Amino acid sequence: MDTVRNLILDASAVARVCGPDIGDLRTTLFNLSTAGVEVWLYTAEYPEIVRQVSALMRGDSSCFDEMQSQAQELLKLNMPPFQWLSTLSGDLEKIDHTDLLTQALMTAAARLGSHTRVVTTDLKRVKRGGLFIDEEAVRSLKVERKVNFIDLATQQKCLRSSLEENIHRVLHHGSYVMGPEITELEHRLMQMSGAAHSVGVASGTDALLIALMASDVGPGDEVITSPFTFFATAETIALLGAVPIYVDVDPFTFNIDVNRIESAITARTKAIMPVSLYGQCAEMDEINVLANKHSLIVIEDAAQSFGATYKEGRSCALSHLACTSFFPAKPLGAYGDAGACFSQDDELAKKLRQIRDHGQDGRYHHVRLGINGRLDTIQAAVLLAKLDIFEGEVVSRQRAAARYETLLADKAQQGLLALPVVLPHNTSTWAQYTVRVKNRPTVQQLMSEAGIPTAVHYPTSLYRQPALEQSTVECEQSDRAANEVLSLPMHPYLTDEIQQQIAECLFEAIDASGACPSFSPKENGVL
Repeated sequence: MDTVRNLILDASAVARVCGPDIGDLRTTLFNLSTAGVEVWLYTAEYPEIVRQVSALMRGDSSCFDEMQSQAQELLKLNMPPFQWLSTLSGDLEKIDHTDLLTQALMTAAARLGSHTRVVTTDLKRVKRGGLFIDEEAVRSLKVERKVNFIDLATQQKCLRSSLEENIHRVLHHGSYVMGPEITELEHRLMQMSGAAHSVGVASGTDALLIALMASDVGPGDEVITSPFTFFATAETIALLGAVPIYVDVDPFTFNIDVNRIESAITARTKAIMPVSLYGQCAEMDEINVLANKHSLIVIEDAAQSFGATYKEGRSCALSHLACTSFFPAKPLGAYGDAGACFSQDDELAKKLRQIRDHGQDGRYHHVRLGINGRLDTIQAAVLLAKLDIFEGEVVSRQRAAARYETLLADKAQQGLLALPVVLPHNTSTWAQYTVRVKNRPTVQQLMSEAGIPTAVHYPTSLYRQPALEQSTVECEQSDRAANEVLSLPMHPYLTDEIQQQIAECLFEAIDASGACPSFSPKENGVL
């Protein structure tokens, strides 16, 4: 039988799992769920599920409330982890079959995709074939068990009810641009970060651009930043006609080396844009001291660090301005592009709000040049649901990072890889868990062949990108990092078993690559 990723249990199958004569169906379903198959119950069948499951207990079938209570008790006791699949209007629009629920089940199953089957003990449905399979067929299913680099599907299982409720609220009130969810989100972002102002925008890139525009950065100005980051950091500077001035990174944290900043300041310097890379804040106190000394503005590129702490403060509330990204892969991610700007200054916050909306201070009254950088209301609705579990997820990321450190310690002590370094006064959101290895292309290829995904953040220093090439710049530590960094799977739902599998695969790949011990204890945080 084809590989299956989703199983919908109809009412008869649910009763079979919850009944006294279940054979090994319950165990089979539990094993499939553990291996990554999603198990669903269909909401349109809820009354029938209640009726059939409560009948197993031979209770009073005339009282639906009592039947529900009995059914819920049995479901909690006997069912493997499952989700409720919502009934959408389209499930019922094209009913042309005498068995309405059968047709609706088929429509709902098709919505989940071609790797979906409906488990049933109803002989009429079994005879239809196609999407419907019986207990015997379930036992012969093939499962593709894979390691996820990030795991948005498991996160969605934790949030499904609030996500659907929030999104449907937007669909019904119809304020798709600057709806009430935007204000609510901005308030919660302010509370979590400690910033005086939060401004939701369309993407992390727009956040950087808007912050630079609010700082009056323009042609001929210079902005000091890191060469080891995503392209958008320098791209937004160049788009305004300004010049990115690259200061090499610290060889341990990969954040901008504060000891090199002052020598890069000139009469044309307008701002410093440090990047809080991989979820760890840059050395913001020292950067702020330099900025105050030279009357410069500081814009924290916090695309990966929202939720991180630095000394007594939090990322996004450590400087004049800050920008974060809610790209789906971020620790706090939307279901599309989204971002936010932060400020401690009332006047800067006013500029941010105007610039994100074509420079308006009122409808059709434009006091400055701006962009269409507004955050979509539906993305705000998604982020509001995710904020409810965000702090717990950050703790889970930190636990996963600690497990990696333990699992990888031997190879690090042998000098065959270098572990991430988080400074004592920082906590990281672990947007990535990034080690350093030699012979990276071979290591990465071997891991891919073994089914372990990896990524490289980032393979090229920004000044070597064709669109930004500056031949006079040389940043040795940035170039070295670009050749050595390797990001391992990182998300809040990593299990001990999966991390052990990843570590063993990495060890085998390093050994097979022929790499020699090359990293010192200092490069593994023994400072």
